[in-house]
Amino acid sequence: MTTDNQFIFRDEDTNIELFIKREDLIHRFVSGNKFRKLKYNLLQANAENKKVLLTFGGAFSNHIAAVAFAAKADNFESVGIIRGDEIGDKIVDNPTLSFAQQNGMRFKFVTREAYRQKEETDFIENLKAEFGNFYLIPEGGTNDLAVKGCEEILTETDRNFDFICCAVGTGGTISGIINSTSPNQKVLGFPALKGDFLKNEICKFARNSNWELINDYHFGGYGKIDENLIAFINDFSEKYHIPLDPVYTGKMVFGVMDLIRKDYFPENSKILMIHTGGLQGIQGMNIKLKHKKLPLINTHV
Repeated sequence: MTTDNQFIFRDEDTNIELFIKREDLIHRFVSGNKFRKLKYNLLQANAENKKVLLTFGGAFSNHIAAVAFAAKADNFESVGIIRGDEIGDKIVDNPTLSFAQQNGMRFKFVTREAYRQKEETDFIENLKAEFGNFYLIPEGGTNDLAVKGCEEILTETDRNFDFICCAVGTGGTISGIINSTSPNQKVLGFPALKGDFLKNEICKFARNSNWELINDYHFGGYGKIDENLIAFINDFSEKYHIPLDPVYTGKMVFGVMDLIRKDYFPENSKILMIHTGGLQGIQGMNIKLKHKKLPLINTHV
C-alpha cells in the first residue's frame, strides 16, 4: 500500500520544498504507523494459530485503539493492559478506551509501578496464567515485525527527498524509515517525550547511521501541549486542510517549520514529513484542554 505525498509550500528565499506523506489516510481506525506496525504482527499471530492479542498502553493510546479494531476485524480476541489502576471505573468518560471496549477489548488496569514490569518474565507469565497463550505485542507496537512494516512507508518515488522527518514515540517507525532510505538522505526524528533512551532503542533496529534526533520540540514531555502548539495545529489544518494530532505529528510539523525559519536546512532542500496518524487522540486531548480551560483543537477539517 502506498500513500500520497501532499505539497505544503516552497520557500521563495531558499527554494526549500516541503511535502507531507498522508499515512493518516491509510485506514480510518488503524491509520498511519499503527497499520504498518500491525501488518506483519497479525500475519505472525495467525501463523502461530494464536487467538488472543495482548498489548500495553496508556488511557489515550493510539496503539490500544488500533489493536482493538484490528483484532476484531481479523477475528482475534484482544486484551489491553492499561497503565493506571485509578481509571478502571472511568471507561465511559474515555473515548479511546470506550472505542477499544466497543471493539471487544478486555482490560486489565494496573498501577504505574506494576506497569513498569511489563517486559519482565514473571509479569508476562502471570498474564499468561490469566489470559491464556496470547500473542504479545509490545507497548507502542515496536518489534522486528513492526519495523519491517514501517520499512514500507517510503517508496522509490521518495528517493528524491533530501530529508525525511517523523515523530518518534517508541522508535519503531523511524527505524523502519531509516532502513529504507538512500545513503544521501537524512532522517530527522522529533521525539514526543523527554529522555535520552530513544537513541539506544532506535540503534537496536536501525541499520543505517543517516539519522538524528531533534529534541527541542516535545513541549515539555509526552502528552504535554500549550497554547502555541494548539494555535499552530489549528492554523495548519485551516490553511492546508490536514488535521494533525497534538501528541506526535503536530509537534513534528511545528518543529520542521520552525527549523526552516531558523535556516537549519540547506537551500534547495526537499523535505518529506511523515504523517503517522494518531488523530483519534484529539478527542481525548480536547477533554483535558477543556478541563484546563484552554483552547480546543479544531476537529472540523
